[in-house]
Amino acid sequence: MPANYLNKHLKRLIIIALSILLMSPSFGSLFIYASFKINQKEIAKTICVQRKQAFNSCNGRCELQKSIKKYSDNERKMQDSLKDKLELVYVQNTAEITFGAIPVMESKDNTSILFEKKPIGASNLTFHPPLYTV
Repeated sequence: MPANYLNKHLKRLIIIALSILLMSPSFGSLFIYASFKINQKEIAKTICVQRKQAFNSCNGRCELQKSIKKYSDNERKMQDSLKDKLELVYVQNTAEITFGAIPVMESKDNTSILFEKKPIGASNLTFHPPLYTV
């Protein structure tokens, strides 16, 4: 298989996985309901408050309501904590910086070795006009 083909499918797989992760909090109550439906008979036999009654019409729905209420309470707490974190503002005081002028000292003497002698000549190999004109 070509590498381009694998890269294309790997990118598609990563996009799908990240999309599912981003959307999973939105489907929290759906996951709870699906889990309840899968385990409804077991919940009705073991956990349900009305399991000992002869004509039990609850069938574990009381536990479903408790689970959904618990999930919504947790979600509300998380949203409240996020609001508290968003309202927190950080302020940093910066020190005042003052710039002073530095006096420029000019030397009257030419102490550079480059300016002691005049150049003898220039190389024609380095400085030449373009060979072709357009």
